Amino acid sequence: MAEKRDYYEVLGLNRRANETEIKATYRKLALKFHPDRNPGNKDAEEKFKAAAEAYEVLRDPQKRSIYDQFGHAGLEGTGFSGFGGFEDIFSSFGDIFEDFFGIGGSRRSRSRTQRGADLRYDMKLSFMEAAFGTETAIEVEKSEACQNCHGSGSAPGTTPETCSQCRGTGQVSRSQGFFTVRTTCHVCRGSGQTISSPCTDCRGMGQVQTRKKVAVKIPAGVDTGSRLRLTGEGEAGPHGGPPGDLYVFIHVEPHEFFERHDTDVICRIPISFVQAALGDSIEIPTLTGKKMIEIKKGTQYGDILRLHGEGIPSLRNGSRGSQIVQFSIRTPSHLNKKQEELLREFAKVETGKLSSKIKNILKGDRLSAV
Repeated sequence: MAEKRDYYEVLGLNRRANETEIKATYRKLALKFHPDRNPGNKDAEEKFKAAAEAYEVLRDPQKRSIYDQFGHAGLEGTGFSGFGGFEDIFSSFGDIFEDFFGIGGSRRSRSRTQRGADLRYDMKLSFMEAAFGTETAIEVEKSEACQNCHGSGSAPGTTPETCSQCRGTGQVSRSQGFFTVRTTCHVCRGSGQTISSPCTDCRGMGQVQTRKKVAVKIPAGVDTGSRLRLTGEGEAGPHGGPPGDLYVFIHVEPHEFFERHDTDVICRIPISFVQAALGDSIEIPTLTGKKMIEIKKGTQYGDILRLHGEGIPSLRNGSRGSQIVQFSIRTPSHLNKKQEELLREFAKVETGKLSSKIKNILKGDRLSAV
């Protein structure tokens, strides 16, 4: 599989290009490589598709931010996979092509098919499911093409007829002085067709409501705000048009022990002041199980230990971040007589050391003042 070109390179833009520049540049390329202007030219078709894919990413602030940080691999983690074909492109950017060719001039207008609406599904994931990915199935209520009439809306054995009012254009024109105004045909509602024998299953709509189970593969490393795109799993398009997409928005539940920062995870481990002073070997939880770590002698409150490769996998390249262990020192609240005696002895020694330090400091101050 050929490596994808940089989207900015495809459009001939620098990375600081604004929204207006991106749209204007895409218009020029779409006009230049449009299939209707380059019939049978495979090279032009590929350039047309590449420009559309680049524009789809760079015009969307969220997609553009992910691409700028992580490149093509980062977009794969969001479920973005480009366009399935020309109809997807014409459906998504219909306003641009109508500017080029006028109403009724684009492929989208000629076919009179419309892309179905996109759907949204909000999914909750546990901390671990988000960290390492999972596969699950969700149930979505949506419209699908009627199986009885195959989305045409006409009873089996019959076909839709060309609208006599607009003659199949989906629009009617009327003159107002020097101007001609076009409006959606009120008879066929813009479809360009009428149905004389409606399908009994869908009552001429071409669609039926259904609940469908959809398999979803969650990549490792997603976080709250990540969005997966499932192409073709949205609402069915009117009159047999292509379906929309299903967007799955991720919401990750917090963990009782770990706290996430990008691909790193932070945990706070309480240790005794004896362990902090003398050092110790202890077992702590990690994302993949328990692990022994070494506490250094003289560890202070807030000191950290970094465990490389024990964090969250990156959406960009799969490499894992670190687990950052932060130590907190517990002060015992209940001491027996022996423990108190030992601590008092320890305190005498420490007090003596501290007094000597203070005397030396004061002596130094007096000497410097003379």
